[in-house]
Amino acid sequence: MSAVSDDDVGWLLSADAVRRRAHAILAKAERGDLAHFELRPDRLLDAAALVAAVTRESYPDLDVPYHSRWRHFVVEGEDRWAALAAGLTVDGDEIARIRFDLAVTSVLLDAGAGDRWRYRDATGLELARSEGLAIASFDLFRSGGFADAPVHAPLRADAATLSTMTGTALARSFQAGPDNPLVGLEGRAALLRRLGSALTAAPDLFGTPGRVGNLYDTLKAQATDGTLPASAILGAVLRGLGPIWPGRIERGGVNLGDTWSHSAVGLVPFHKLSQWLSYSLVEPLEGAGIAVTGLDRLTGLPEYRNGGLLVDSGVLVPKDPRLLIDELEVGDEAVVEWRALTVALLDRLADEVRARLGVPAESFPLAKVLQGGTWTAGRRIARERRPGGGPPIRIRSDGTVF
Repeated sequence: MSAVSDDDVGWLLSADAVRRRAHAILAKAERGDLAHFELRPDRLLDAAALVAAVTRESYPDLDVPYHSRWRHFVVEGEDRWAALAAGLTVDGDEIARIRFDLAVTSVLLDAGAGDRWRYRDATGLELARSEGLAIASFDLFRSGGFADAPVHAPLRADAATLSTMTGTALARSFQAGPDNPLVGLEGRAALLRRLGSALTAAPDLFGTPGRVGNLYDTLKAQATDGTLPASAILGAVLRGLGPIWPGRIERGGVNLGDTWSHSAVGLVPFHKLSQWLSYSLVEPLEGAGIAVTGLDRLTGLPEYRNGGLLVDSGVLVPKDPRLLIDELEVGDEAVVEWRALTVALLDRLADEVRARLGVPAESFPLAKVLQGGTWTAGRRIARERRPGGGPPIRIRSDGTVF
């Protein structure tokens, strides 16, 4: 058991808590003390070799961008955000606010789409999963779907409009229906409504009237000599957006969000979407001239591509074969165990990948290993193993975790 109490809310809402509890579970795996997964550390080298090969193939010059939502706005070589931004006639601060508006709404709509859903864009291109969700959310944002004044100021995410988002409206924009089902549709709409409420409830972060993009100004004001620690981004995200998550585990009246229980160590926080969002806010800040430091204080993302890579490459072996057959709930202890092991093993995998690529951690942080990287390798091996490229372990999503 970790020495830090499960009642220490401030600590549980931190990347340090995610990493320490994940490594506590990995330590038990190394002793063979876990109920659901066997660890085969010798296979980690094979996984690292695959990730390094995929990284060199995708980025021969090893100039790898951060793993963030911005990568999903590039489709078949066309950077749709860059094309949109090129036509804007606003100053750098407003560009950053717009990017915050887009990143937050798109990331919150990014939870697993399921195997059957597809999105067809204006060019006729058909996209699925994260790529489809990214472009669907991008198109909705660009059309003013989150703005109070969609005709005059469409590129905003405003509290009032977000607060009235319905599943019907979201289904229409995402082309979802009985023949094209999108997993967790109502959960996504509810998440956006709660986002609208959270913006109004925290004017110190989001201004009055509430707008997502005003968080940029809040973080800019926290920068010292033009630098901002990544932990400050995550802290603001967890504080400002904490109330939007469905009620799960609370301590002292505080919703702990993506935090679950494991019998071996107590509460295990992940904050997957919050960290994914924090990674996605780095580029808007850097684009506005604010240097973000300490990026590796954040953790790897415990989602089905990274976790799937570890299962498909044999690093993690389910002790019960039914874990590869049944659809599981996100709070099942086996899923908590899988996600925690993913976080901890990504730290070790990153070291092996950097060694193979001959790059130092200082210039090749975890956010680049993920992009290079583990996410792409996880998708590739999934496609090799299963028709449709789904994950080896299936989770029943409510649209707010994966």
